[in-house]
Amino acid sequence: MIQINGSKGGGQILRTALTMSALKQKPFKITKIRGSRTNPGLKKQHLKAVQTIKNLTNAETTGVKPNSQKITFKPKTLKQKKLEINIGTAGSTTLLLDTIIPLAHKINLQTTVKGGTDVKWSPTYDYFKHVKLPLLQKFGLKADTNLEKTGYYPKGRGKTTLNIKKSEIKPIEIHERGKLQKIQIYSKASKQLQKRQVADRQANETARILKNSKINAPINKNISYADTKSPGSTLLIKAIYENSIAGFDNLGERGKTSEKVAKQAVQKFKKFHATKTCVDQNMADQLMVFGGITKGKFSTPKITNHIDSNQQVMNLFEANIQIDTKTEYPRIRFN
Repeated sequence: MIQINGSKGGGQILRTALTMSALKQKPFKITKIRGSRTNPGLKKQHLKAVQTIKNLTNAETTGVKPNSQKITFKPKTLKQKKLEINIGTAGSTTLLLDTIIPLAHKINLQTTVKGGTDVKWSPTYDYFKHVKLPLLQKFGLKADTNLEKTGYYPKGRGKTTLNIKKSEIKPIEIHERGKLQKIQIYSKASKQLQKRQVADRQANETARILKNSKINAPINKNISYADTKSPGSTLLIKAIYENSIAGFDNLGERGKTSEKVAKQAVQKFKKFHATKTCVDQNMADQLMVFGGITKGKFSTPKITNHIDSNQQVMNLFEANIQIDTKTEYPRIRFN
């Protein structure tokens, strides 16, 4: 049984272990779950991830209960199903979908998830739909998603669907990203904020800063307002390159102006664009499970804690991931 120490990371270590266990059909034991957090152990969104993969693999488990810091997981199979998951809080729907989507290597799956679609410390739904899925589709992923309702913190109550078909995913190999071809701005806010034109202001300020920065690419704006239980706003800058796609999102918060939301997102994009690397650091983290199964290589601006912990966990599942830091920018290789 694979032994995993979760003391130096958060929920990502658990989610990666669950996905790899399902794909490789190998059991694992993880201790000190989310040990570096102020509130360690399994919270609702982590429990839902465990229960979901358990349901798909008919796994034997121990320790799967609220606040548990130790579980064992023994998968028996991997079967396609139609899933309906309610996280029950504003826990991230995209992080749960990230746990599921690599299973396209093996099965078809229809999934509906209720929870937070655009919340802190997780990819926004627009990043998932407009950046992650299109990039993976370049390598053979067959998947589509739909947003039925946006859910912001604290009430959540968003709803998303994901359909995946068994896919022959090619190696995630990107040698260079190529020329910037287009920028798409996705700006969304609750209808409660429409009178203040929050989504419009976010998009307009983003476009203004980009144009003043002499970014030589067409800029398109997509502005929308949504019915939500809690007020909030979301901004995504999608940068489309010849061989890659990168995304930079930001959430509105009480006391943060729309213009500041835009400025922060643009700063993220410009910092990445100046590096000439292949994928943004958040995407690098999310591609690792796919790369660990299919091989490949790509560069990213820096090695984050998530990338580092993902490498350690996946190598326990014999993924053989190497990170070359001797080049100008880190290059992640899957052998």
